[in-house]
Amino acid sequence: MSYRDIYEAWLASPILSPEEIAELEAIKSDEKEIESRFFDQLSFGTAGLRGTMGMGTYRMNIYTVRHATQAFAQVILAEGPEAVKRGVAVCCDCRNHSDEFARAAAQVLACNGIPVRLFDALRPTPELSFAIREYGCIAGINVTASHNPKEYNGYKVYWEDGAQLPPQHADEVAKIMREMDVLTGPALSCAAPAPITMMGQETDEKFLANVMAQVNDKAAVEKVADTFKMVYTPFHGTGYKLIPEALKQLGMKHVICVPEQMVIDGNFPTVVSPNPENPEGFALAVEIAKKEGADFILGSDPDADRVGIMVNTGNGEFKVLTGNQTGVLLLDYLIGAMKRVGKMPEKPVALKTIVTTEMARKVAEVNGLQCFDTFTGFKFLAQKKDQLESSGEGNVIMSYEESYGYMLGSFVRDKDAVTASVALSEMAAWYAGQGMTLYDALLALYGKYGFYSERTMNLVMPGLDGLKKMAELMANLREKPPVEIAGTAVKEQKDYKDGSVVSVASGDKCVMELSGSNVLRYEMADGTSLIVRPSGTEPKVKVYILANGSTKEECDAKVAKYAAWAESLNG
Repeated sequence: MSYRDIYEAWLASPILSPEEIAELEAIKSDEKEIESRFFDQLSFGTAGLRGTMGMGTYRMNIYTVRHATQAFAQVILAEGPEAVKRGVAVCCDCRNHSDEFARAAAQVLACNGIPVRLFDALRPTPELSFAIREYGCIAGINVTASHNPKEYNGYKVYWEDGAQLPPQHADEVAKIMREMDVLTGPALSCAAPAPITMMGQETDEKFLANVMAQVNDKAAVEKVADTFKMVYTPFHGTGYKLIPEALKQLGMKHVICVPEQMVIDGNFPTVVSPNPENPEGFALAVEIAKKEGADFILGSDPDADRVGIMVNTGNGEFKVLTGNQTGVLLLDYLIGAMKRVGKMPEKPVALKTIVTTEMARKVAEVNGLQCFDTFTGFKFLAQKKDQLESSGEGNVIMSYEESYGYMLGSFVRDKDAVTASVALSEMAAWYAGQGMTLYDALLALYGKYGFYSERTMNLVMPGLDGLKKMAELMANLREKPPVEIAGTAVKEQKDYKDGSVVSVASGDKCVMELSGSNVLRYEMADGTSLIVRPSGTEPKVKVYILANGSTKEECDAKVAKYAAWAESLNG
């Protein structure tokens, strides 16, 4: 069927409501809009679905959610009756239609005879990961688009370990979706549905007990609790309840919440984008911090899996720390705190992704920890953690990626802003007790470990031809691997697709541990690493620049030089 035929079928469908039909009628004369909504289904990957909301097969709506859930239900049913009996946990964030989509997913699962544990209201993503593990579920579904703009929604799927769906299962879901009609495929009603059990405060309490077990040095907080002030914002999202409660249990007496942003609202009215990576989102928090004399600002994204911080630079101005900087600070702090209180495990390990700063490796190794890389995404970090710990090779004290995601403890298998908020606040309080801000602490780390600077370039390639452009860019780089970039020699060319490493000078080839991902990496003669990879969720190619040097100026010059090269790739 052509996209036009599918559009006409939707228009004629008795399933759609009058409002939904009216939305489709309104685009009747806009051929390009019809094509963009019906040219394909939303693609289902290991991160599930993500897209703008609206009617159409290439949009997030109740029908595409039911469609994906029916396919997922069939994958679960194939696991056999014992697996099915364990049920599926379902959660949602604060976005428009999230609650409706979550209930629709629960209904489809129940009609397939799969018991459901449904949260009674919005909850942080890490609490879903926890619930899957805590209640022994076979899988989980979370309706969220994380930090994307308000027009988006998404659908994340998890497996029994609490991590996102393994590739083989994701591929099977995608295959079934292709074979099934979006509107008529899902089971919408049934005579005897499986039970839907509501989860609420009892699960919050269990989750928080695990969060608080990660505290290392409560005495450091008590020492400064009367004077230390911090500001918190949930950006209108799911962190609004549990993060302030966790900080209170930590012993923080002066947590000032941004009132306008404590209001749950999927339109995110006070920010352009509810993303803690964007400094402008913190404007209201900075205003309060200056007025109240706070030194530390913390913000969690709408589904509370990622957390960003701002720190006082000492002159009353506040600076956003990057995810790389925050992670390095936290890793260094955890190593020190665990050693101080005797909680450092044997064979300690830090995990990071391939695009995360090499400074993390330096911090780990200087302090006697091993540091391993994984592909981008917490399912890979979770996988590596499980592999190391089950084999007795190592005990992971922290896993992180540069895009503001941190995983601590063993009770979740995804990034967790709730636990990270507690750890970061404990760290800020400890440094305050030493008469230092986190900005002072960061400068001290550069003094100790050397200077590092990173930048992520987003080469946006929107529209129907965007995917083609992305594929062509990667194919061209593979066909003609660069031997020089921005006037500097390439030392090694690494291709994570086949795991190959080529030494440019000698032509020698070897194989690295990681393979199977569409990522290219260039190790430069000046010590910089350049990584090129297409985004799995958005129409863009990302270029990561990881530089180091003896001074900040040297690092920044390297970053600027390679940034110009990255921009030229999108010509």
